[in-house]
Amino acid sequence: MYLKDFEIRWNDIDANRHLANKAYIELAAHTRMSFLTEQGFDRRILGKLNIGPVVFYEHIYYFKEVFYGRPIKVSLEVSGLSEDGKFFEFRHNFYDHKGRNFAQCEMMGAWMDLGERKLIALPEEMREFLDKIERPDNFKILTKEDTRRFAKVPVDLV
Repeated sequence: MYLKDFEIRWNDIDANRHLANKAYIELAAHTRMSFLTEQGFDRRILGKLNIGPVVFYEHIYYFKEVFYGRPIKVSLEVSGLSEDGKFFEFRHNFYDHKGRNFAQCEMMGAWMDLGERKLIALPEEMREFLDKIERPDNFKILTKEDTRRFAKVPVDLV
């Protein structure tokens, strides 16, 4: 499991004086990109391959409030991947300064060709890296159907 340390900044707090919803999303995204960068998925390689990650959804479950002035940790586990590496699922847990779990975030996304603006299988050189990552007990091989498991579709204003 990957862990990243953070301090809660003043602008991470909302009107109720606890960690704001937007901050959870930002901390999870920062943790993901730090993890990927440390593994060699940095801006240089992503730019060379002209690909980038795209988020399908992020679900956050709140267990306890957390406040300004104490350090926190955000974890990352790769909880699912498709066989071709196109789709990925990450799980983040948020821990207070005593190691108590105060929230969890589940997110799913895919890799996109930035020129074609289409989802793509992850190039082989990057897929090899994903095969080496530690997988949790509940790891799942993802399919396209998994990306639609919540059956949400757009409804236009017409």
